[in-house]
Amino acid sequence: MPDNYADSKELALQIGELALQKKADSVKILDVHDLTSMTDFFVICSGNSDVQVKAIVDHIVDEIAAVERPFNREGYDTREWILLDYINVVVHVFHEASRDFYDLERLWGDAEISELSDDMPTPDPNTPLFDDL
Repeated sequence: MPDNYADSKELALQIGELALQKKADSVKILDVHDLTSMTDFFVICSGNSDVQVKAIVDHIVDEIAAVERPFNREGYDTREWILLDYINVVVHVFHEASRDFYDLERLWGDAEISELSDDMPTPDPNTPLFDDL
C-alpha cells in the first residue's frame, strides 16, 4: 500500500498506463483525496467487451503484483464493472454500457479529473494534475 499521496498518485498513473496498454477507452484519474477519506484516487476506464474488460483487469493485476496485490476485487465473474481496491487507489473497469449507466465521473464531479491517452505523455507524479487557474 502506498505510504503517501505522491506514492498513491504514482500508482494511479501507472495503473492508467497499464489500462491504455490493453486499449482501454476513456482512461480517467479522479483525485478524490479532498472529497473522501476512503481513498486518494479513482482510476476509471472501460472496454468494449467482457473479454477486453477481463484483459484490462488481468494486465493491471499481473503488472502491479510486484508492488502490491489488490486488497479486494469485485465483479470479476460478470465483467460488467470490475473493481480493484488498492486501498489508496480504487480501479473501476467498466463494460461501456455499465459505465454510461453508473456515470461515476458525474457522481464525483467535484474531483480533479485527468484523462490519459496513448498520444499524451504520462504526467509526472510530482506535478499537480491541474495548473492553478
